[in-house]
Amino acid sequence: MPARKGMQMHPLCCPTVSTSVEGSDRTTAAFFDLDKTIISRSSTLAFAPAFYRLGLITRSQVLRGACAQLTFRLAGASHYRMERVRDQVSGLCRGWDARQISQIVTDGLADVIVPHVYAEARELLDGHLRRGHDVLIASTSGQEIVGPIGTLLGACAVIATRLEVAEGRYTGSVSFYAYGQAKAERARELAAERGYRLGACYAYTDSVTDLPLLELVGHPHVVNPDRALRRIARARGWPVLAFSQTGCAAPCTTAAQPGQGM
Repeated sequence: MPARKGMQMHPLCCPTVSTSVEGSDRTTAAFFDLDKTIISRSSTLAFAPAFYRLGLITRSQVLRGACAQLTFRLAGASHYRMERVRDQVSGLCRGWDARQISQIVTDGLADVIVPHVYAEARELLDGHLRRGHDVLIASTSGQEIVGPIGTLLGACAVIATRLEVAEGRYTGSVSFYAYGQAKAERARELAAERGYRLGACYAYTDSVTDLPLLELVGHPHVVNPDRALRRIARARGWPVLAFSQTGCAAPCTTAAQPGQGM
């Protein structure tokens, strides 16, 4: 995929993640969570400064977003916290121009997202792509954010939250919340549509809220897991991966355009 205008191509400079990736056919897919799995921060909150500069949110809302990001990093994503994020984001976006948000995200990928991609995740993604696996991003963040990031990373499809749009503007309602069991069910539907053998598929996530997705596939992996997920992974013998290096992962040069995935 050619680099977007103004996007710096960061050299791939970190070691391969020490986990095996087997198989070489399109009946195998790898489902990746996004926040704290592929990138080290909340993809939604990452764009708060840009929204502020354009007058879409206030300074106090930026500060609340910073506090939320710190909590997200330290405590992980509980069910209560995720429900609050859904309600806050959908309400905050009411009346925003959907096309403008998509443009903000696309224009900001190089500065806002690329420096925070885990190098270990970039290697792992590329490993699946080299073996002919489909890569899909499955995130609770909004389609307008996850879609461009999926394109950047070479994903063939994304599963993401959809905010309702009427006459080009967000209504404040959520038409699909890609969270927990709903995210796993959408992954199951995509597997049926595309012919994936779930027993041969992979999943990577940091949060216990994605336990249904991990249980869906034959090769579950946890990445920088929260406490609850770490306990489950140890009890079940699932691989536990530690990602820490950021800022040196290049966009994939062989990326296919991801579909809507929903």
